[in-house]
Amino acid sequence: MVSEPNGPRPTLEAVAALAGVSRATVSRVVNGGAGVRAAVQERVRQAVTELGYVPNSAARSLVTRRTGAVAVVIAEPETRVFSDPFFGRQLRGISRELAAADTQLLLMFVEHRDDYDRIGRYLSAGHVDGALMFSLHRDDPLPAMAERAGLPTVYGGRPGWAGADRVPRPLYVDTDNRGGARQAVRHLLGRGRRRIAVITGPLDQTSAVDRLDGYREALGTAEPDPRLIADGGFTAHGGERAMAELLDAAPDLDAVFICSDLMASGALRTLRARGRRVPEEVAVVGYDDLEPAAWADPPLTTVRQDVEEMGRLMARLLLRLLDPRKTEGSDAVELAPVITDARLVVRESG
Repeated sequence: MVSEPNGPRPTLEAVAALAGVSRATVSRVVNGGAGVRAAVQERVRQAVTELGYVPNSAARSLVTRRTGAVAVVIAEPETRVFSDPFFGRQLRGISRELAAADTQLLLMFVEHRDDYDRIGRYLSAGHVDGALMFSLHRDDPLPAMAERAGLPTVYGGRPGWAGADRVPRPLYVDTDNRGGARQAVRHLLGRGRRRIAVITGPLDQTSAVDRLDGYREALGTAEPDPRLIADGGFTAHGGERAMAELLDAAPDLDAVFICSDLMASGALRTLRARGRRVPEEVAVVGYDDLEPAAWADPPLTTVRQDVEEMGRLMARLLLRLLDPRKTEGSDAVELAPVITDARLVVRESG
């Protein structure tokens, strides 16, 4: 007996009557409570399926004190998020993992400073069970807001915000940014390049700082020529502008390590406009290995990080934090920070 599409909504009492159990027993089974025999659980589930019963989310939240939703907070404007394939890939990993755990994703952006108050109020009001936060900047107040609200949180990227050292063992997922940068620059050195420039991301973000440090380590100098360093802001336009600055300041450069593929796409435009042949005159190495890297002209040598897997791992860590039973088994993750591998992919640009 399945309910008619426009008929009365099946009730908890109807499920209990069909299964031959009490209303309280049905509630425990539906809400994942313990203490119900397997045979009884099966009868209740069959009744739920037969009647087409859907739990009332508001009532269920009162019982479980869970909303079944997670906030994904990206500390960037909406236009930046939707123009950078990095964010799309990471969100895909997060979304797939949350969907598999029957958990809803609520996406929030930071357009203006005023948005922090709005986001903070929402996170502290009990609308979500936990939060995933990434693309944080040094002065970002979001982690402190989550801490004050007692909200379970997993971060994308090594903690570097003000007060991060006071947070006991923050959970985060990152890639080996230093190691990836070292691979890129050592590759260029191995190709005989000697005037190697770098286009960084914003240096109030730990990923940009770590990649710049890896560049310095590979060159073997703590203070490289400042004319060979420019900030591209992790955007295509920024990469275009930064490449022009570098060519003006150091026209004899023969290679450039660019700390994101999106910035590399802009830098390649500048190099073409200036008549500099890639890789004959200027070798180029990017970072990320997203789809546009292989489509670039010439195809981009780059450092691969598995962005989708990083998103998946962030979601798995948070789900484990919220309910260890949801991620038990051979695929369970330890409640500890995760650093994923970075690997150089050699193509034609460098």
